[in-house]
Amino acid sequence: MEKPRRSFIKQAGLAGFGLAAGIHMPVSHASVFTKNTNRMAVNGQSIIGPYGPWVDGLIKDSLPRFSYRNPSFTNLEQWKALALDRTRERMGIPDTGPLPVVTRHDSHVHDGLEIESISWQLPYGRPTQALVLKPAGAKGKLPAILAFHDHGGNKYFGLRKITRTGKGQHELMVEHQDHYYEGKAWANEIAKRGYVVMVSDAFTFASRRVMMEDVPDHLRSGLTDKNPENAGNIAAYNDWAGNHEHIMAKSLFCGGTTWPGVFFAEDKVALDLLVARPDVDEARVGCGGLSGGGLRTVMMAGLDHRIKCAVCVGFMSTWTDFILNKSYTHTWMTYVPRLPEELDFPEILGLRVPLPTLVLNDKEDQLYTLPEMEKADKILADIYEKAGFSDNYKASYYPGPHKFDADMQQEAFSWWDKWLKA
Repeated sequence: MEKPRRSFIKQAGLAGFGLAAGIHMPVSHASVFTKNTNRMAVNGQSIIGPYGPWVDGLIKDSLPRFSYRNPSFTNLEQWKALALDRTRERMGIPDTGPLPVVTRHDSHVHDGLEIESISWQLPYGRPTQALVLKPAGAKGKLPAILAFHDHGGNKYFGLRKITRTGKGQHELMVEHQDHYYEGKAWANEIAKRGYVVMVSDAFTFASRRVMMEDVPDHLRSGLTDKNPENAGNIAAYNDWAGNHEHIMAKSLFCGGTTWPGVFFAEDKVALDLLVARPDVDEARVGCGGLSGGGLRTVMMAGLDHRIKCAVCVGFMSTWTDFILNKSYTHTWMTYVPRLPEELDFPEILGLRVPLPTLVLNDKEDQLYTLPEMEKADKILADIYEKAGFSDNYKASYYPGPHKFDADMQQEAFSWWDKWLKA
């Protein structure tokens, strides 16, 4: 039996779903909407009414042009080169300049882990804050994990969502970890198994968030940056940040880039810094995360093959699922214009074939429909089978809603151990 789960999102007055920033309705209304939407999809209807089948048909007449499932692609490496080039082009990945200098702020030991607080400055925005965790007293080069935090409708927080430092934990992060992670700080837990783990704040989250003082007064909704750790102010900020996503997305499009492109660019900097550490074995690096962290895993692991082992949690379905059923439960951070003509969503992660890949799904996940999660699973399985590496791909399904609970964490950790510690 699944243990009762306290809803951090409901208490904070945010969206009803873990990745539903920008959709601000009471949880009870959101639940009804979800049930109705699933029923409508079964009845041949869609969330955009009669336009759904037409839009879906735009990408359904044949296999996507750069899909490895096309019989015309017979050479794995030639296909990967073509598909990777096109995906990078569509994402509009921005240049972040030379590798930044890392500033080390603090180092202490907590619960058997050495925890470093660091930051670096990109050519734009405020400094990126990050934590590096590893077993205290560890010697030599260790395998490493680039750990991605979730979205969760909460952009005030970032790395604190999946870590603990022993220096006091915000009450909202206690709620958050209870709701999504069964009370675990999973980045700490995987570090204890003998890894160097880096967790950085993602673009527009926490240290990288949009501050009130940096936008015009008429867009601030009366908010300020004062007393930011107050729970009420955090809820107000998260509500504002959710409503600001469409503005950010439109501006990124106008600049010739995309949100996934910026995520990838900034996460690549974190990966560059991680593999450059003297305590990291660059040949044994993995990444993973839940929800928005799963999205970042798809992009990072799909496009940068220094990631030798990937675990995508709670972010796997098809473009069809977004078109007909679930785009309203997702943020603007998901989409890359024109790419669906060339790759279905799971095929972005499939660009890493034959490198080991695990996908963890929740059967009652509010963000997707189960039939489309299963279609995505089959697409990835077909890619790995065609490449001759079926054993390097696995998908598992767990009961319950959107989460990365203790059982799922254990499977993820075992998968990383299998491929990164051998």
